Amino acid sequence: MSSHIRYNLAHNRTKENLDRFIPNRSAMDFDYAHYMLTEGWKENSISSPSKEAYRKRMKEVFGMNRSRILAFSNKPPAPIPCTTNQLDLDHAFVVNHRRRRIPQTSERTLDCPGLIDDYYLNLLDWGKSNVLAIALENSVYLWDASTHATSELVSISDDKGPVTSVSWAPDGCHIAIGLNNSEVELWDSTACKKLRTLSNGHQARIGSLAWNNHILTSGSVDSSIINNDVRVRGHVIETYRGHRLEVCGIRWSPSGRYLASGGNDNLLHIWDRSMAGLNSSTQWLHRIQDHRAAVKALAWCPFQSNMLASGGGMSDQCIKFWNIHTGACLNSVDTGSQVSALLWSKNDRELVSSHGFPDNQLTLWKYPSMVKMAELNGHTSRVLFMTQSPDSFAVASAGDETLRIWNVFGTPENTKPSKETAPEPFAHVNRIR
Repeated sequence: MSSHIRYNLAHNRTKENLDRFIPNRSAMDFDYAHYMLTEGWKENSISSPSKEAYRKRMKEVFGMNRSRILAFSNKPPAPIPCTTNQLDLDHAFVVNHRRRRIPQTSERTLDCPGLIDDYYLNLLDWGKSNVLAIALENSVYLWDASTHATSELVSISDDKGPVTSVSWAPDGCHIAIGLNNSEVELWDSTACKKLRTLSNGHQARIGSLAWNNHILTSGSVDSSIINNDVRVRGHVIETYRGHRLEVCGIRWSPSGRYLASGGNDNLLHIWDRSMAGLNSSTQWLHRIQDHRAAVKALAWCPFQSNMLASGGGMSDQCIKFWNIHTGACLNSVDTGSQVSALLWSKNDRELVSSHGFPDNQLTLWKYPSMVKMAELNGHTSRVLFMTQSPDSFAVASAGDETLRIWNVFGTPENTKPSKETAPEPFAHVNRIR
């Protein structure tokens, strides 16, 4: 052993209880160290007495075995799997806490006496002109979200009513009203004037409506789906037949090519309008039988044109995602509650669902992890209907004879209150009727 190493060991023993040991680079034998790293290990492994004495002395001085330095004392624990869900949860937590607060209470609550408690109807829609339409028994009321003014658009006679569906046209001025007697009325909301009645197509109530430019599609309890061209006298131009029971949900894709329809027969159909023939029944592109209850909730993804989200009723309670080109199920999430409606955010990869029994709540999800970002409670019975504001930030939900406005997807940048501005109180209660 070199004199430098013996000196430092003796010096360290003397000072071990007084101060920490700081090595002196000038006292290190780098040539010897380099030799031991490159060539010394090749020598005969039989230890000499001097080497054994040295190792024993090192144990006594440092209280450790050199062979265990930088080695695991036990088998290293298995790493905690970092799933996509966890990554997205962390990301959602950071992003959403940095960018916005998700209110847990509705911003506004409106009383809606006479709201029909029927899961298969569609009685609420928010138009491009920022006006909400809601059907209460035989009447349709309009609530201007900008001015908070309420007006009655129409009251239907008992032999035609009640109103079973409402849907704003893309222009935000005209509205379609489906009736219990199988007719559809078109109204000019600005002039409060009925423009025409569409009949001779269905044989029973119209529970669902959807627009595709000038094409108004209606779904009925008679299980048929009809495309109506509202510009022409002979308005029935295509009929889709495939459902066995009431059609309770229909949605056109943003491109206007594909139609998704869901029914009380637990079936989900995808229809390709390019395959439609004039005045003929059209074969579906996909028939999907994975849901175990009525399929009412349908929402086309705004950032992935070939993806559709669907939600099932009480015996299913699942949100499923579909590739409509192949018909494959991309994911399925058990929500634990009846799904009545689905809406996508237009600004973030988020999805909100409304629920009936047993939870009666709205749930905000992060896509694609489907981690819950927020649960919004307030309704005292099942949430039957849900629609989205024109700017896509707010949603309206209806159930328990109330209409509630929720700031789910954030606030537009140009309307965000400054830090100095006190927030407006949440619980405004107005009476529609």
